[in-house]
Formats: sequence, structure tokens, C-alpha cells
Amino acid sequence: MINFKRADHIHICVPPERLEEARRFYTDVVGLKPTHRPEVFRHPGHWFEIGNIGFHIGVEPGIANTSRHSAFEVSDLEAARKTLKDNGVKTYEEEKLADRDRFFFLDPFGNRMELLEYTI
Repeated sequence: MINFKRADHIHICVPPERLEEARRFYTDVVGLKPTHRPEVFRHPGHWFEIGNIGFHIGVEPGIANTSRHSAFEVSDLEAARKTLKDNGVKTYEEEKLADRDRFFFLDPFGNRMELLEYTI
């Protein structure tokens, strides 16, 4: 048995030529706080704080559309939706769930993200 304590970080990938654009998107639009990334890594990337876990951006060639995604609980789902829409990010709905409101968006690099707010 594995006794998990918490999620430590999430890692997404963007095409190498769009790494700085990704840094700006996640800093300026999403509002994440950059954190120290050790110099030991041979591949470029950026690290951020998202709640109490890390959010890492690395590089690799693009992949086809997938249902793979990361999900984040937020305190005000409609404010999050407005922030994204005000910055030209399209949001979309999927199946309704009884205990939470949620929506999805694709970041400009094809990473699928879910934001949710529990209703119960």
C-alpha cells in the first residue's frame, strides 16, 4: 500500500518555441506566482505555486487533443470564468456533476484544464 500525503506538483508541457509565452500566460492571465526552479535540469522550464502545490511547465513537441487534464478547486468559479473570458480564453462545459460546478478550458498550448467549485 502507498500512503499518500498530498499532491506535490503538476507538470504540463508546451512546445519549446512557446515556453516564454506559456510563462507569461500563467503569470499574467492565470495569476500564478513564479517559484525558484533549480539550475540542475537539462531541459528548460518554469515553476509556479498553485494553492499548496507546485505547477511546472516543461517542453516537448505538441500532442493531439486528449481528455487528459488537471483539475483545480477554486473559491469563486464564476470569477475564474470571467478572468479567462476577459483574456480571450474559451471555456466549455461537460457532463454535470451533482456535487460540484465546473468548466474546462484549453490553455494556448493545448493543455486541458478543469476548474471546479464544490456545491455541497
